[in-house]
Amino acid sequence: MNTHQDSRWTARETVTIVSMGFVFGVLYLAWVQLWLVVQALIGPLAMDMMMGFWFVVSIVAAYIIRKPFVAFTAEVIAAVAEVLTGNPAGLILVLTGIVQGAGAELPFLLTRWRNYRMWVLLASGASAAVFSFAYTWIRFDYGNLEPGLLAVMFSLRVTSGVLLGGLLGWAIAEALYRTGAVNGLAIDEARRRPLAA
Repeated sequence: MNTHQDSRWTARETVTIVSMGFVFGVLYLAWVQLWLVVQALIGPLAMDMMMGFWFVVSIVAAYIIRKPFVAFTAEVIAAVAEVLTGNPAGLILVLTGIVQGAGAELPFLLTRWRNYRMWVLLASGASAAVFSFAYTWIRFDYGNLEPGLLAVMFSLRVTSGVLLGGLLGWAIAEALYRTGAVNGLAIDEARRRPLAA
């Protein structure tokens, strides 16, 4: 649960969110290169299998900061960073980040930003995947695909969101916590005051 009653971000929290967004934006761009290799090997399903990693900053930031709209903002900043660092997709990535960030934010919003247990993080990754799938359905006209293929694509996308978004996001945040880099932020306060967490 969230230990913060004040929903306003502090200066340190804001800097942390922006920094994470830019760092993961660079990692996202590198992930594109890996995706292209995997796609050459196994075909179009590679995107659905690997999509979850492009949601991960939203879960990492939200789990560490534990305040409203952190997941959404971190994802949008990462998308902007991808554009600035040369992703060939260009400005459309900002819209992609908005959609994915909104999906990632939804489970936190539904719990009123008070619950950061594992199931909520996994739900965040899954929700980002569902939003992403709806967006790519429209953008790439999935309606012309076979229902069986669509079911496989959707299942892979959601599984990827849960594992590479939610679970990996939790693992990265926990690793950062162990380094002491996020001392004093909500993830740290929750450990110091477990009854309030």
